[in-house]
Amino acid sequence: MNKFLSKFFKLEEKGTTVRVELIAGLTTFMAMAYILMVNPGMFADPFGDGTNVLGVSFGAIYIATALSAVIGTVLIGLLSNLPLAQASGMGLNAFFVYTVCVGLGFTYANALVFCFIDGLLFIALTVTGLRRLIFEAVPAAVKAAIPAGIGLFIAFIGLQNSKLVIPSTSTGVTMNTFNLLGDATWGSVMPLLITVFAVIAIAVMSKKGVRGAVLWGVLGAGVLYYALGFTVPGFYENFWAGKTLNPFTAFGDFGTQAVGKVFTEGFNFDVYLAGEGHSVGGLVIAFITTALAFCMVDMFDTMGTLYGACRGGDLLIKNDNGELEVPNMDKAMLADAVATATGAICGTSTVTTYVESSAGVGAGGRTGLASMVTAAMFAIALFLSPVAALIPACAYAAALIYVGILMIGCVKDIDWTDPAIALPSFLTIVMMPFTYNISYGIAFGLISHIIIKACLGKVKEIKIGTWVVAVLFAAMFFLTH
Repeated sequence: MNKFLSKFFKLEEKGTTVRVELIAGLTTFMAMAYILMVNPGMFADPFGDGTNVLGVSFGAIYIATALSAVIGTVLIGLLSNLPLAQASGMGLNAFFVYTVCVGLGFTYANALVFCFIDGLLFIALTVTGLRRLIFEAVPAAVKAAIPAGIGLFIAFIGLQNSKLVIPSTSTGVTMNTFNLLGDATWGSVMPLLITVFAVIAIAVMSKKGVRGAVLWGVLGAGVLYYALGFTVPGFYENFWAGKTLNPFTAFGDFGTQAVGKVFTEGFNFDVYLAGEGHSVGGLVIAFITTALAFCMVDMFDTMGTLYGACRGGDLLIKNDNGELEVPNMDKAMLADAVATATGAICGTSTVTTYVESSAGVGAGGRTGLASMVTAAMFAIALFLSPVAALIPACAYAAALIYVGILMIGCVKDIDWTDPAIALPSFLTIVMMPFTYNISYGIAFGLISHIIIKACLGKVKEIKIGTWVVAVLFAAMFFLTH
C-alpha cells in the first residue's frame, strides 16, 4: 500500500512520506473542524436566539457541511496533488445567511441557486482562462481590503451571536451588561464571560503553536459552559427537549431539508417578489449582482488562500516569467469550482479552499495524500452531529471572532498614506459590517475608485472590466433599494 501511495502521490519526488502526510492531514482537520459547528449554527440560528429564519435544521446543514468538505477535499487532493482542504467558506456563509437571505429576502433554496451558479461560472472562467481578466479588473486597493472587511463582518456576527453586542434603540448596538448588581444575572453574564475566555484561550494556544487551537477553544468553552450550568438555577430543566443522540436523525433532515433543494425549490422566487418594493426587474438586477458578488468573493478568497498556504510551505514554483505561482493552479481552481457547485446541491454555502490548510503544510504536508486523510476525518465526523449540536452559541461565536482577527491582517498591505488608495480600501472594509452586506463593500470600493480616478484625470487607467462590474453594482443600488 505504501508503495502505491508513494507512486500515485509522488511522495519521494516531493520529499515526504506516508507518515508525514498522515500527520499533516490530521493537523489540517483539527485546524478547520470548527466549521462543523459554526456553519450549522449560523444557518439554523443566525442570531443566536433560537429563531430559525432559514427553515433548515442544524443536523441538515451539519451533514451538508461535512459531506461537501469530503467531496471538495478529495477533489483538490486528486486533481492538484496539493495538501489542501475545502469546506464551506467563512465569510461566504455569512454572505449567504445574513445578506442574501435575511437582508435581501431570498429563501434558503434561492440562495443555493446563487452558489450553484457561482460554481458553474467559476468552472467556465477557469476552463476558458477568463478568471484572470476578472481578477485583474478589480483594483488592487479593493482586493487587499476585501478579506479585512469580511473579517470584521464575521467578528461582528460572532459578537452578536454571543450577546456581547446587543441591539440598542438609541445607538443601534451597544455592549451587553455585566453588572450583577444591576439588571444582569449570573445566568446572562456567564455565557458572555465564556466567549471572552474562549477568544483569549484561542489566541494563547495559537501563540504557543497548539494545533487546532480554534477547535480546542470552542470545545473547551462548551465544556465550561455546561460545567458552570450547574451554578445557574433551572439550567438543566428540559435539557434534552428537542435533542437526540441518534446520528442518523441528521441524515434524515439532510434528505428532506437540504439536498437537492437548489433544483426543487431554488428557482421559485415568489417569496422575494412578495416583498415590499420588489419587482421582476429588480429581481433580475439583484440576481446578477448577487451571483457576481458570490463569484468575486469566492475567486479572491480561493486565489489568495492557495497562494498563502503554498507560500507558507515553500510549495510555490517559478513560471516562465520568473514569478512565483501555485503549482497546478488551474486544477486547484477547478476543484474549488466543482466543489462549490456540489456543495450547493448538498445544501450548503460556497465551498472553498481553507487557509487553515497551511497548518497541515506547516506540519510537513506536500501532496494530495494529506488531503485524503483530512477528507477521511470529515467522513468520520459525519456521524458526530449530536455532539456538535451541543456546542452553545457562546462557544462557537468565539471562533467567528477569532477568524475575524486572522482576516484583518491584510490591512498592513494597504498604502494608507495615499488617499486614492485609502478611501476605496476603507469603504470596502467598513461598509461590509456596517451594512451587513459583503457585496455593498465591494460596490462602494469599486465605485469610489472610479470616481477618484475620474476626478484625477486618470480615466484611461480604469479597465473596461472595472467599469462593467461597477455599473452592475450601481444598478443594484438604484433598482433594488
